[in-house]
Amino acid sequence: MQRAIRAAAAAAGRALLSARASPPPPRAPGWSATRWLCSSREALSYDVVIVGAGPAGLAAAIRLKQLCRAADADLSVCVVEKGSEVGAHVLSGNVFEPRALDELIPKWRQEDAPIRVPVSSDKFWLLTKNQAWTLPSPFDNKGNYVISLSQLVRWMASKAEELGVEVYPGFAASEILYNENQIVTGVATNDVGIAKDGSRRETFQPGRITLLAEGCRGSLSEKIIRNHKLRERGQGQHQTYALGIKEVWEIEEGKHEPGSVIHTVGWPLDTKTYGGSFLYHLDDRQLAIGLVVALNYRNPFLSPYDEFQKFKQHPAIKKLLEGGTAIQYGARTLNEGGFQSIPYPVFPGGAIIGCSAGFLNVPKIKGTHTAMKSGMLAAEATFKALIEGSSMELYWDNLKKSWIWEELHKARNYRPAFEYGFIPGMAFSALERYIFKGKSPYTLKHGRPDHEATDTANLHVPIQYPKPDGLLTFDVPTSLYRSNTNHEHDQPPHLRLRDPTIPERVNLPLYVSDEKGDPKLQINAQNCLHCKACDIKDPKQNIEWTVPEGGGGPGYTVM
Repeated sequence: MQRAIRAAAAAAGRALLSARASPPPPRAPGWSATRWLCSSREALSYDVVIVGAGPAGLAAAIRLKQLCRAADADLSVCVVEKGSEVGAHVLSGNVFEPRALDELIPKWRQEDAPIRVPVSSDKFWLLTKNQAWTLPSPFDNKGNYVISLSQLVRWMASKAEELGVEVYPGFAASEILYNENQIVTGVATNDVGIAKDGSRRETFQPGRITLLAEGCRGSLSEKIIRNHKLRERGQGQHQTYALGIKEVWEIEEGKHEPGSVIHTVGWPLDTKTYGGSFLYHLDDRQLAIGLVVALNYRNPFLSPYDEFQKFKQHPAIKKLLEGGTAIQYGARTLNEGGFQSIPYPVFPGGAIIGCSAGFLNVPKIKGTHTAMKSGMLAAEATFKALIEGSSMELYWDNLKKSWIWEELHKARNYRPAFEYGFIPGMAFSALERYIFKGKSPYTLKHGRPDHEATDTANLHVPIQYPKPDGLLTFDVPTSLYRSNTNHEHDQPPHLRLRDPTIPERVNLPLYVSDEKGDPKLQINAQNCLHCKACDIKDPKQNIEWTVPEGGGGPGYTVM
């Protein structure tokens, strides 16, 4: 049935997904939502439209349908996803805390969920160039699991569809729809099949999508936050970000320890750059290895990608990877602002959930459980709004009463403490964890926004990174190939410059010192991993990241 629905949708031109602007009265059992068409744009009308088939969006969809069944009510729910399939754009470490899933699907252990590897050991290393020093682990991962988040969301999508949710991968939401009262009524997709010159190609196909669980730095979510001043109405501080780079390897049997978890700090990053690495042993001899670098780094010559390649040459890491094979690569930004940066998540006609709002717990290095819980809370508020006529502000009220709020409040001072450097940050984190236990009487503020933190090139010396060896370290094209990234070449570029002259006129002389000849700007948007780092880090905020055709981008399977 779902395939038939998707096929019918793919026959349209430009698609709209619309949610009713005002709550209808309670409906009798068996009521079904109206789907309607208009002559200029085909549209499907649903009660609830969710953009993004990640853990937050799917948790919201599942919870809505659970509430419908319990109340013998009928609400139509649609989830749209820009990836070619559910999970294709989902990347995370991931040591999974099942707290929210226990609430959402209590019997998940009996339902063949891809959560099979419990954490068996939990280590924390301080790396110098040639040594790994064991420190007391600040992570409490007892009862948690090492998983692939892309596999988990595919399983969640199947559970949502079993409940009657319509899930549409391959459709990219590009436009927020408003009614005459400036209430959000849904989203429209970008025109798929529009060539670079604006003409329609013979391969013209539609896109369809909805609101608002896009993950970190979601393009529509950021517009909503900015236009409705939601950051100012929330906790008030700007968001801060990091870039996570990850590979999945198959390693030798004798080196594989299912459930082993290792986190590191220190080398290869300098003492002024916040970040760390992870090594998680999954099943089937698979190892997830990654490096997270805060995007407020100062040195314009620092390359997070090359720092990751260098990290793999550390003696303690190299011996684990030798003899193994890299099978997948990916990258994604993550929110690090925490409690101080939570926006007011409700706007006229909808709400923002998950990492689009920014509920990641930085000292835990976990955000899946909080994203899922936020989706569930939003679903409960949405159900009451549609069935009982209450306000969506119930979501905000319940969020502040939830364990999300309590957890993020306790964790609020760890990340901003590292604004003073690595050693002061480590010392303060130990004080916060073991003495204050998250109950310190003050709240630290974040430093400058990430894009303002980059120094000019004349203040630093270029970093000489070693050439990749093709065995443990790789060049960018090789890694991109492993990410399964692909975009239709003949489409308008989704990486847009607000002022095309700024890169050569401003950025080149200020932030680059070693270009030779006559450098020209070249944007290879078809190689984009959808990590969003360029949009965040650009010093002049000149880059506007917009969605490409639905189905483009990476094709993650085990990330």
